[in-house]
Formats: sequence, C-alpha cells, structure tokens
Amino acid sequence: MTSHPPPQGSTMAASPHGPLQWEQQRAADIVRLLSLYRPLLDACVIDFFTEGLWAQLPPPWQTALGSAPPPQLARLLGGPDPGGPGPLWPLSLLAFAAASRALSFPRGRPGAAPRPPCHSRRLHPLLRRHVKPKKQHEIRRLGKGHLSRFLAFGLGLSVTAVEGDGRLATAAERFDRELLRELHKTGGAPPQRRRGPPRPCSPLTPRGPQHIPGRLDPVLPWGEFLLPPDPPAPAARNPLGGPGGAADGARVLVTGLHACGDLSPALLRHFARSPSVAAVASVGCCYMKLSTPPGYPLSSWVSALPGHELSYRARESACHALEQYRGRLGGGSPRLRAHCYRAVLETLIRGARPGLRRPGVQTVKKAHALSFPQYARLGLPRVGLDPASIPLDSDAVGTMLEQQHKVVAFFSLTLLLAPLVETLILLDRLLYLRERGFHCALVPLFDPRFSPRNLVLVAARCPLGTVLAGLEDEDGSNDEAESPPEEQSPPAQ
Repeated sequence: MTSHPPPQGSTMAASPHGPLQWEQQRAADIVRLLSLYRPLLDACVIDFFTEGLWAQLPPPWQTALGSAPPPQLARLLGGPDPGGPGPLWPLSLLAFAAASRALSFPRGRPGAAPRPPCHSRRLHPLLRRHVKPKKQHEIRRLGKGHLSRFLAFGLGLSVTAVEGDGRLATAAERFDRELLRELHKTGGAPPQRRRGPPRPCSPLTPRGPQHIPGRLDPVLPWGEFLLPPDPPAPAARNPLGGPGGAADGARVLVTGLHACGDLSPALLRHFARSPSVAAVASVGCCYMKLSTPPGYPLSSWVSALPGHELSYRARESACHALEQYRGRLGGGSPRLRAHCYRAVLETLIRGARPGLRRPGVQTVKKAHALSFPQYARLGLPRVGLDPASIPLDSDAVGTMLEQQHKVVAFFSLTLLLAPLVETLILLDRLLYLRERGFHCALVPLFDPRFSPRNLVLVAARCPLGTVLAGLEDEDGSNDEAESPPEEQSPPAQ
C-alpha cells in the first residue's frame, strides 16, 4: 500500500478513466485503510469510559498498549526509531502504524532538532508588531491581516484582504495606520541595531492593503463573489474588478493562510473558473467545518471511491497537532492527563443527565495542573450542573483516573489516522485542480512542530518548476532567539 511521488515537474492531469497517477492511487489506498479502521477513526476520546472504547481494541493491542510508557507511544507515532520498541508490539499494530505513516503526505524533516520559532530576522521589525513568532514564521515562508500587510508594505504588491469579521478588518486598518505613522518617521528603513550584523530585510513601501469585510460565495461568478457580512444584503461587486478580470487588466494571485472550513474550497473554485486568477496558494484548517458536500469531496476521483465519506469526528481529528503531542509523549508531559480528565467528566455528566452527550466544555486553563475535583468544579457549571450534587472523589472516579495511561494510548492510536485524513482532504483538492488541467503541488512549507497545518496547496495556469525551485530554505540561521529590547514585538492583539 505504498505510493510514490511523481517526477519533478510532472503536470499530467489525472483522469479516473486513464492509468492511475500517484495522487489517485494514494487517495484510493487511504480510503481503503480508513475503511478498515472506521470505528477507531470515528471514536471520540471523551467517550472512552461511557462507550467502553478500550474493550473495542483487539486483545493483543490492549495487552501491548496497556503497558507501554509514553515514550514508546511517541516512537509508535513516528518519533526516533519509528519502528517502536521492538517485538513487544503485535505485528498487526506495527503494520497499522507503518501503513498510516507511509500513506500520509510528508510534513517536514522528522530528524531535525526541535527549535521554537523565533523573531524572523528577515521580516522588517515594523511587520512583526502584533505578530507572534509562530505567525512570523508562517508569513515569511508563505510570503490575514498580517500576511496582507507583509505583501503590501513589504513587497509593494496591490493587495485586497477579505475578512468575514468586520471588527477584525477594522483592527487591521488600525494596525496599518500605526505602521504608516512609523514609516513616515523612519522613511521605511529598518531601525539600526545596537549589536549584531545588519538585518537582511528590505525597506518598506507606503502602499498598504485594502481591507474588505465580507465573505466569499463559492457559487457566484468571479465578478460577484464577495458578499457583505449581512447575508440578506445584495451581492457586492468584486473589489478586484468586474466579471472579466482585474480592475487594471493585471493577473491576480489568490491566497489564504489557514483559510477555515469551506473558504479553502471556495478559493479553489474561483481560481478554476476565473481566467484572471493566475495562481492560488491555500493553507487550509478547521476541516470539521467543511460542508460534505460540497466542501468535500471536490474531485470526481475521490467522489467515486466507495467509503470516501469522512465524519465530523474524522475531519476534526485531522486538525490535531501530531508532532506536538508526540513531543508531550516523549517528555512525559503532565498535559497528557487532560484527555482522561475530560473522559471522566463526560461520565459524570451523563450519569447526572443521561440525555446530555458531549456538551461543549470550554477549555479549563492549565487543567493539567489541577486535581480532578478542582477541574470538575470548574467544568460542570459550564454545562449547567452543580458540582456539589455530584461525588467527585468516589472510588469509581478514582478507578477511572488510574486508567489514564490507557486513555493516552487510545488517543495516540487515533492520532496515527489524523495525518491520513488531512492527506485525503488535500489530495482531493489537488485532484480537483488536476482534473481541470492545472499545474499544482502540495508543499510542506512550515515547520509542523510549531505550525501543524503546514501543507500549502499551490496551483497555477503555467508550470510550477521555477516557482517551487525558488522556495528558500529558511533555517534557524535566519532567525534570532531574542530581539534587542527596543525591537521586541508587542503582544499579539
């Protein structure tokens, strides 16, 4: 069940009626594997006790996983020595893990030493304001409000930023005005450093982005795709120009950095239908918010595969940060108890109110640092239950808390499938574009340890070889661990 990437520069359009291309074969293999493990794929870890999830695993898996310490689970997820601790794992479990890893799209360099994202030395200090180091890393590599600011002020491009929340659009305009005021003071040059070599970043331009509050409608034509925030209002004209193309006849690049839910498919549909859009770069997120259909599947190939359907739970799992959780396992982090706490809380909730299933409990801050009674006293009122009426330190609660290692092991198994689901969703989008003859590629652009949604789908109406060859390898030498006091970025707004 292995598949291989195409030769570099391959732009052959996939066709369900022709020889299988690697993207089609991998999608078909993923669907078959997910179908085999559908109960595990659709399981929710908060139901661990209420639905007896542990007993649903094969007995040999229960025996092996029940005694596996967190570092061994980390190796099962693909950490150092990805084969696991050796013959202690059942062969069926090793085969499951190996197939999951083989079919998932490569997400980065697993052997690289962990290093948190720092302030990017290649990003102008004024463009770092209100931007955390993680987002600086993403902007520099892809290069919402912050991305548009970099493209406009940093690269001098004509940029229109569409934001569904009008308040965020207003805040972005305020940040732009702040930057312009600083720009007038400095003339666009980076401030001088007290120490260290000069910064390799270019002066800024006074050309800011245009911010438009609204949402994209995937059904409307390019000239009318922008809708104002209030749905009943009439459709607004495309700020980039009329039905035929951009306002000045220029070609348009459409990009979305972590475009949520159906926004990513909407961008791809507009690219496919609009000749004035020369290229698209899309990084998706929040897959559980996809409409099924039309947000998934998009391609004819995946739509025709038996068993291609993905439940809400399966799509939600694709949003997890496998690399981060693997790091917690390797270090035995106390944060590992959070899933067990929530599973025990779910048992208490259903015992007190049987008709209440999986209610949304807002994240309890630093839950891992609390005892379970402390955690429950904060969580139960959020679902309308009185903690005083529920025994929080009973023998039954204690017995469940003693099974924390089993909860962690079960959740680790579900994470093995998470990259497969994301790969299938992204392959479906790539195949949708290939079926229409476009040049496209999936690129692991960000460091997945810090930016879990790190795969960017790039598509254009011309070959991508030159564009992809120009992607620079921004390693740690381009960042700095600390900024001088006068250049530190304010907290993100």
